[in-house]
Amino acid sequence: MSRSPLQAALFDMDGTLVDTERLWWDAVAEVAAGLGRALSEADQPDVLGRPVEHTAAWLAARTGADGDALSAGLHREFADRVRTGIVPRPGALELLRALAREGVPTALVTASPRAVADTVLDVLGRDLFAVSVTADDTEHTKPAPDPYLAACRALGVDPAACVAVEDTRTGVTSAEAAGCVVLAVPSLAPIEEAPGRTVRESLEGVTPASLRRLVAPDGPALRVMTWNLWFGGTKVRDHRAKQLKVITETGVDVVGLQETYGTAAQELAEALGWHHHRAGDNLGIISRHPITARLGDPDVGFYGAAGVRIRTDAGTEVDVWTVHLDYTPYGPYEAAFDGLPTAELIAHEEVRLAQLRDCLRRIDDTAPGAPGASGATAVPVVLVGDFNSPSHLDRPHLDRPDVDWPVTRAAEASGLRDSYREAHPDPVREPGHTWSPVHVEHEDGSGRPEPQDRIDFVLHRGLAVLDSRTHVSGTPRPWPDVEDNDWPSDHAAVITTFALEPGARE
Repeated sequence: MSRSPLQAALFDMDGTLVDTERLWWDAVAEVAAGLGRALSEADQPDVLGRPVEHTAAWLAARTGADGDALSAGLHREFADRVRTGIVPRPGALELLRALAREGVPTALVTASPRAVADTVLDVLGRDLFAVSVTADDTEHTKPAPDPYLAACRALGVDPAACVAVEDTRTGVTSAEAAGCVVLAVPSLAPIEEAPGRTVRESLEGVTPASLRRLVAPDGPALRVMTWNLWFGGTKVRDHRAKQLKVITETGVDVVGLQETYGTAAQELAEALGWHHHRAGDNLGIISRHPITARLGDPDVGFYGAAGVRIRTDAGTEVDVWTVHLDYTPYGPYEAAFDGLPTAELIAHEEVRLAQLRDCLRRIDDTAPGAPGASGATAVPVVLVGDFNSPSHLDRPHLDRPDVDWPVTRAAEASGLRDSYREAHPDPVREPGHTWSPVHVEHEDGSGRPEPQDRIDFVLHRGLAVLDSRTHVSGTPRPWPDVEDNDWPSDHAAVITTFALEPGARE
């Protein structure tokens, strides 16, 4: 099973996401001054990154004051400063929002109490975090590994595939003890570089891609998107500008397009300075890498497939195909609305199955080293598209788990693997729906819920999956009030990152 090189990003709070480390220092200094003790740089290890109880006990030992009273005083002084003086650290919100756009889970992992963390979450935006772990949530807090291990358990991720972002030695010790890769952004006290630890002056310019490189620093990669543009995007105002924004923000290298409305591939490629291939009035491929061959029928009809061969900067050749299969009759409607028996549902897939088999034949006819070929060096293949069919791999999630959907079965039998399901093998936990971010109810006005399904795929042969995500920008309004949506489509996109090292092929 392949998993993303970056399964989650775990953020310390004080001094990392918000400028509260200095607020905490000032709060401790205020309480200490009231006891006749001035803080110095030598006191930082017992103040910065430490829970209130630790610092209270440390201060009590040096002043003779009551520890419980000190703890209450520190809580009060710090909470007052947080409410009035919280400021996000440079680059923090930009990084959190970029991770949210790319579907990378995030967690807040702090040694502060829950009450303070909740105040900060309200300021930053609770929707930016899947999980939060505070000093109240584990028996031992930082520098013990418990908080980071608890966050990883809650997210269901491997600590070694997570980047923990910290600003203190105490937090770094906690994250490294949990097995995380660490990005240190010191706020007050310096932190040295070390194996598995990167130090930066701030979060400005840090991106999801740069976090991925911390987890998997070596080797070239190819980032492929499939995207049904929905009548070329024309249902949404300023659709071309919004399409360009999506492509640039996601950092993709190649996009397989459906419903191009004839000119979308060319217009997008020219605006980006990319290469493109147009096939018929419905299909297109755009690529930042040079296109060395155009594959398939250039005059393909509305449904069918088209492909290109690209040469990456690493010198690797990859065949990329885009396919659009007929949407009638649509299996999820027949299953949900008409209650057709399994045999009929499978029989009604014959049109799509024939279209896919024609696509698979064209792929094998043009790919050196394809199954059955001899004496040729294998060229990896990526097949993306709107299949208008659910996947047999998702049956545990579907209302009709008895239907062994034949279209994706045929693709699997040809040696193609489903990149999203490789990265997210549990269809209940990660359904990966691509239909539809704008259709909540069926268009016929009946009020029936629209079946939500995964019908857009990035399949591959000869590559290794590093990451795969669905992608939708913003929060689209439902049909028919869609013209001002940031997301100019009725499908979610799927983005998969592949490793290109020869040794990474499967």
